[in-house]
Amino acid sequence: MTHITQRSHDDVPQGPRISTTRADPQASTIEETQPVVDRGDQGYAETLTNRQVQMMAIGGAIGVGLFLGAGSRLRSAGPAVLLSYAFCAVIAFLVMRALGELVIHRPSSGSFVSYARELLGDRWAYAVGWMYMLNWMTSGIAELTAIGTYLQFWWPSLPMWIPSLVALAILVSVNLISVKAFGEFEFWAALLKVVALTAFIIVAIGLVASHVNVGGHRAAVSNLWRFDGGFAPQGVLPLVLVIQGVIFAYATIELVGTASGETQNPRKVIPKAVHAVVFRLVVFYLGSLALLAMLLPYNKYSADESPFVTAFSAMGVGWIGDAMNIVVITAAFSSVNSGLYATGRVLKSLAAAGEAPKFAGTLNRFKTPAGGILMTASVFLLGVGLEYVIPERAFEISINTAAVGVIWTWATIFWCQLVLRRRVNQGLITDSGFHMPGYPVTGIFGIVSLAGVTALMVLDSQNRIVLAASLVYIAVMLLIWPAVKRNKARHPELNAQEGGITF
Repeated sequence: MTHITQRSHDDVPQGPRISTTRADPQASTIEETQPVVDRGDQGYAETLTNRQVQMMAIGGAIGVGLFLGAGSRLRSAGPAVLLSYAFCAVIAFLVMRALGELVIHRPSSGSFVSYARELLGDRWAYAVGWMYMLNWMTSGIAELTAIGTYLQFWWPSLPMWIPSLVALAILVSVNLISVKAFGEFEFWAALLKVVALTAFIIVAIGLVASHVNVGGHRAAVSNLWRFDGGFAPQGVLPLVLVIQGVIFAYATIELVGTASGETQNPRKVIPKAVHAVVFRLVVFYLGSLALLAMLLPYNKYSADESPFVTAFSAMGVGWIGDAMNIVVITAAFSSVNSGLYATGRVLKSLAAAGEAPKFAGTLNRFKTPAGGILMTASVFLLGVGLEYVIPERAFEISINTAAVGVIWTWATIFWCQLVLRRRVNQGLITDSGFHMPGYPVTGIFGIVSLAGVTALMVLDSQNRIVLAASLVYIAVMLLIWPAVKRNKARHPELNAQEGGITF
C-alpha cells in the first residue's frame, strides 16, 4: 500500500520528495519522483493547433500598449522612449524563456499559477493567481476603453461605453463556444496585426529613405534627435516613469503558457512559439516606434489617437488612416479575447484548489471554463461603467494598475524557473532540455529589475495612487487567505495537485 505524505499548505516545498511507505512496518522508506497532476487541467479539449499557437504568441505581444499607448509615451519622453521599450523587451524575452522551461517541464492550463503551486507552495499560487486577475481586470478595461476611443475617430460624439459593451458581449460568446473558436479568432486577428505592422514598416522605411514630406515635416533618421530638445527632450526621468506603461505593452506574452494545456503536442509547439515572439518583439515594437519618430516630431503624437493613425493621416492619404484604425480596433478585440481566455483558465485552476468560488471551475458542454469567463466579464462590465464616469482617464488608470499585476506575474515566473532548475540540478526533477539562458543570473536580474520598476512608481503622483491601491488589494487577499486555508483543510479533495511535490 502506498501513502503520499502531505505537508501544510503554507510550507514552501524543498523538493519533489514523495515518501512511499509499504504496509510492512519493517519495510524501508524510499524516495521517488512522481509526475505532478493538476486537477485544474482536467476536462479541457486539446484542440489548439501549431498554427494557432504560433500566431497567438505573436499577436499577444501586439496590443493596445503599442497601437494606442505608444502615442502618449512618445509625446511624454520623446524618441528616447525607445530605450524604455528596449529594456522591457529584454525582460519580456527572459520571461518567455523562463516560462518556456516551465511549460516544457509540465504543460498546464493553470500556467504559472500551477507552477507556483508545485514549486513555491499554495499561498504563493493563491496570491499570484489573484494578482493576475487584477492584471486582466484592469487591462481588459483598458482594451475595452481603447475600442471606444478608436471608434471616436469616425464618430466623435459616440459615447465610449456603447461600443465597449457590444464588444464584450461578442467576445464572451466567442470564448464560451469553444477553445477552437477562440484560437481561430486569435489566429486571424494576429495575422491582421502582423500584416498591418509589416506594411507600415515597409512604407515608413520607403518614406524615410526618400525624405518625403509628411505633415509638413521631412521624414528622416535625424528626426530622432532634431526636434525640440533632441533625443530625450524631457530628460531621463520620463524614461523611467513610462516603464510601467511599457511593461503593460508587452503583457499577454505569458498567454503561451496558459495555451499549453489545450495545445496539440505542446512540447514541440511551445518552444517554436517562444522563439518566434522574441524576434517579433524587436522588429515590431522597436522598429515601428523608431519609424514613427522618424516620420513626425514626437509632440505630434497624443494619447487620444493611435500613433499609426496619426502618422498615416499626416501623409494625406485618409483611407490609410481609416484602414489602420480598423487594425487597432482588431488589436483591442484580440486583447480582450485573450484576457477572457486566460482568466477563465486561471480561475478554474484556483477553484480546483478551493481558492476561488466553486462556480469559477465550471466547464460547459463545449469544455470551456464558463464560470471563470463569466466572472471576468462581470468585472469588465465595471470598466464600462468607469468609461461612463471618467472616460478621459479610464485608459491610463487601467494600464497603470494592470502593470502591477504583470510585474507580480513575471516575477513569479522567474522565481519558479529558478527553483525548477535548482531541483533539476539536484536530480529531483527530470531535465526537460529547454533551458533559460544565463541561469541563475538572468532570472535574478529579471526579479531585481521588476522590483526596481515597482519602487520607481513612487516618483509619479498618479502611480503612487495606483501602487497604494494595489497594495491594499494584496493586503485584502492575504487577509482572506487564513479562511481559504481553513476551508482547504476541511476539504482534502481541494488539494489541487497530486504527485511530484507535496505541500
